[in-house]
Amino acid sequence: MAIGCILAGGASTRMGGQDKGLLSWHGHPLIEAVVARFEPQVESLMISANRHLEQYRHYGYPVLSDAEQGYAGPLAGIERALAHARQASLDLVAIAPCDAPLLPLDLVARLQAALNAADADIAYAVTVGGDQPVFALIKTTLLPNLSEYLREGKRKVRRWYARCSTVTVPFDDVPLAFTNINTPEMLHSILPSA
Repeated sequence: MAIGCILAGGASTRMGGQDKGLLSWHGHPLIEAVVARFEPQVESLMISANRHLEQYRHYGYPVLSDAEQGYAGPLAGIERALAHARQASLDLVAIAPCDAPLLPLDLVARLQAALNAADADIAYAVTVGGDQPVFALIKTTLLPNLSEYLREGKRKVRRWYARCSTVTVPFDDVPLAFTNINTPEMLHSILPSA
């Protein structure tokens, strides 16, 4: 089974710089909805965050900050998650963003089945709406590869994936499950699902 990492370390520019994971969504911080759907799918959880660390620690999971300052993007959080998992002798890290409260309840199982079938190092979701690269399952053996990529000053998730053995996993049956809450209006218009 994989360890899960919720990415909550971004600058949230479309939210006016507010910390998205801690914004209220139907009466609770947004990250709590993600935790509720993601935690049952993984062995344990960690949170990638670069501010409000004490508030995130309140949930009882390890909170990891990027190695470099200045919101270096999701790959910086993924790098710290891979390093943490390797130290714990774990082979796989499942990634999900803090602003996707409807994520599929079988996300990790489907990603892992595809990863194993393709003997790949990364599996990530795709829908009719396009790639969903931050919903992924990544082998911890890729840590040196990712660290080198970041040292080169590169930040694009899909470009790094293209350097690795990657398989895409269709989720066309649940495209709305990958809805990201990116604007204040979406906080009110996106409703919880069962």
